[in-house]
Amino acid sequence: MNALDVTVATIGKAHGLKGEVALILRTDQPEERLAAGTVFTAATETGERDLTVAATRIQQGRWYARFSEVSSRTDAESLRGVELTLAVDTEVEAEEDPEAWYPSELKGLAVRHVDGRELGTVIDLEHYPAQDLLIVRAADGRRVMLPFVEELVPEVDIEAGTVLADPPGGLFEATDEDAPGTGA
Repeated sequence: MNALDVTVATIGKAHGLKGEVALILRTDQPEERLAAGTVFTAATETGERDLTVAATRIQQGRWYARFSEVSSRTDAESLRGVELTLAVDTEVEAEEDPEAWYPSELKGLAVRHVDGRELGTVIDLEHYPAQDLLIVRAADGRRVMLPFVEELVPEVDIEAGTVLADPPGGLFEATDEDAPGTGA
């Protein structure tokens, strides 16, 4: 098996008094990957800890989970920010969805404008509540945060090693403020 650790969700705020937590999803298959009985080995501030999904629910578009090992709000609060990761078989995943990719596969990809210009190289992917951001090292060395939405990033081609981007004007162009010795 060619395994890859993927982040399924990040634990958010405690919800209620009995240990339920909000989840920030990082997967497009939450029903499958957060099924009751799924066991995550989570790295917490106090060390590794198993978390077994007891139940999940969706309320107003937001996912919530209860874990068998968590029964109090205090315990749930201590899990905030913990990432839930699973090892997945990349070959099986590729058979199920040949166009799928994982965040770790994005690092190092060349970013090209839809008109063919080289814009830079992906150095990271950061998760935010509103949307994810591709962090790109521009050709001039600047760090550019490109919203990772289909309108601005219409194509990711892992095999070709490229990300096609259609950024708004000015995002990748240096300004006077970017010049050394200027600004506040």
